[in-house]
Amino acid sequence: MFEKVLYPTDFSEVSLKVLRECLPELKTLGAKEFHILHIVDITLTEFEAFTLQEIYREKIKDLKKELEEKGLKVRTEVKIGIPSVEIAEYAEKEGVDLIITPSVGQNIWRRMFVGSTASNLARTTRRPVLVLKYVQEDEEYKPTFDSCLKIFLRPLVAIDFSRCSLRIVETVKKFEELTEKIILLHSVDYGSIDEIETNIKLAEKNLEKTSKAFKRPVEKEVMVGTASQAIIGTSIAKRATLVVIGKKGRSFLKDLLLGSTAERVLRDSKLPVLLVPCE
Repeated sequence: MFEKVLYPTDFSEVSLKVLRECLPELKTLGAKEFHILHIVDITLTEFEAFTLQEIYREKIKDLKKELEEKGLKVRTEVKIGIPSVEIAEYAEKEGVDLIITPSVGQNIWRRMFVGSTASNLARTTRRPVLVLKYVQEDEEYKPTFDSCLKIFLRPLVAIDFSRCSLRIVETVKKFEELTEKIILLHSVDYGSIDEIETNIKLAEKNLEKTSKAFKRPVEKEVMVGTASQAIIGTSIAKRATLVVIGKKGRSFLKDLLLGSTAERVLRDSKLPVLLVPCE
């Protein structure tokens, strides 16, 4: 399990909901240390930043006490800067295993143009980012998934057999003991029509090799077509509880204009998405 978890909070309603409901469940699953971080956005506050820093230090102290009363080991920090940059630097400095962030609604990556911390963070950090999906109904935020206790039960793991896939497998193995089944998926969205059958057979062989990395039962699926559609469709059909996908380091502007597989899955999947940075 991911033992050291970083949870950046902006003190919004949905952020506090995740903090109070999800983090204690992750402790039950095996997480041992929680880092609660707030960043005073220097681009929005300027000269008020230092005053706000003191105010939020008091607020985060109250959150720490609340979580400690639930048995969590908690460290807190309030910093000033650009949120995504400061969060990524903190994650590296403290050697966290996982960053968790909630997201409400769709187009979470395209909101980068107006400063989406979730999207910027997924781009800048070298640590896995778990994006928890929420919807707003009748002025209340509700998760699109059962509970954090069940997130890791049936992960759908998208594999493309690149070097990135090795990083994805290593990440999944960290929570393998929490799974009841792992769904490995590869989408054949390359090659000519004449090559499809050959590519499918080759993909099946490679998935079989990849499955040997795990001790838990593995279901292997090879689909033909657009990768993002295959991932989302299969996650629904197989009743997956989580989508695990790699984010490669190509131009983020190109991702926004053309749409990467990771961007489309983050935008359209209602399941939590574990984004594994690949360099």
